[in-house]
Amino acid sequence: MLIGLFIVLVVLLAVGAVVAWRALAAAQSADRRLLDQRLGGIEGQLEQRLSGLEEKVDRRLEGLDGRLLQSQRSAGQTATEIVDRLGKLDGTAAQMLQQAANLSRLEQALRPPKARGGFGEILLGKLLADTLPADAYQLQFTFKSGERVDAVIKTGPERLLSVDSKFPLDNFERLVGSEDDSERVLHERAFVRDVKGHVDAIATKYVRPAEGTFDFAFMYLPSESVYYELVNGRTGSLYAYALGKRVFPVSPSTFHAFMLVIVMGLRGMQIEQHAQEVMSYCAQLAKDFERFRDDFETIGTHIGHAQKKYGEADRRLGKFETQLERAAEWDALPEPAAESEPTVRAIEAA
Repeated sequence: MLIGLFIVLVVLLAVGAVVAWRALAAAQSADRRLLDQRLGGIEGQLEQRLSGLEEKVDRRLEGLDGRLLQSQRSAGQTATEIVDRLGKLDGTAAQMLQQAANLSRLEQALRPPKARGGFGEILLGKLLADTLPADAYQLQFTFKSGERVDAVIKTGPERLLSVDSKFPLDNFERLVGSEDDSERVLHERAFVRDVKGHVDAIATKYVRPAEGTFDFAFMYLPSESVYYELVNGRTGSLYAYALGKRVFPVSPSTFHAFMLVIVMGLRGMQIEQHAQEVMSYCAQLAKDFERFRDDFETIGTHIGHAQKKYGEADRRLGKFETQLERAAEWDALPEPAAESEPTVRAIEAA
């Protein structure tokens, strides 16, 4: 009995399992169909999106290709320009090296003090020629004592301003090139000694008021660095010492400023001279006008006298005409002839 029940139970379980399996298979088939439908829709959407993306990517790639091609061309052109500029830079560098070599040779040539002094005189003469009229300065001016200054500026009648350009630079170059403090102190002392000696020489040789110069002179420094060292350097009171000797240190820039002031002064003198000439001309015109007035008054007086005589002669002529008419009426001439003779003489006298 129990075995039979067990068999029935097993059969029931098998039938339930078969039914459940069939139901599960049907459900899985329906789910699979639904899943296939959904996957088909998703696949279509994906294909559409992928197609749109492909078109966008293609368009962007085409634009990117054009930009890359243009960029490549620009890069090629830029590279060509860079090569050209590098070639020009090579030429410029070669020229700079040549100029440096020329400057080195010039430096070697200017190492002797006389050659350097001559170069400073050339620079001074060029600056004067560019700033002042030709008759306002003179190079290599000689005083009565035989001393010769590099240049004088003529600021007025017999007024001269001496300018010296032979500044000693040897110890200044050593001072600039010194590497330690002890060497610098040594060269500073030598530079101070050179500057004071040069200032004293200028004050003694070129400041000559008795020969028409001002009571001061210019010491032309060919370099701004020398002027800076003289005014603000650690060498002490060199600038004050020079001013005390009535010697004014000037650099190329400050000397140009002084020249502009002198040019303005020269123009003022020219205006004053022209004004004096105009005043003299006006005074001469006044004198000529006075002489013309006197001559005009004399002519007026003569004209007045002539008019008076003319009136008298006209009256006498009228009387003479009346007498002639009477003579014609009377047919008697003796008395009128006797009376007319003085009248004719009076008319001739007039």
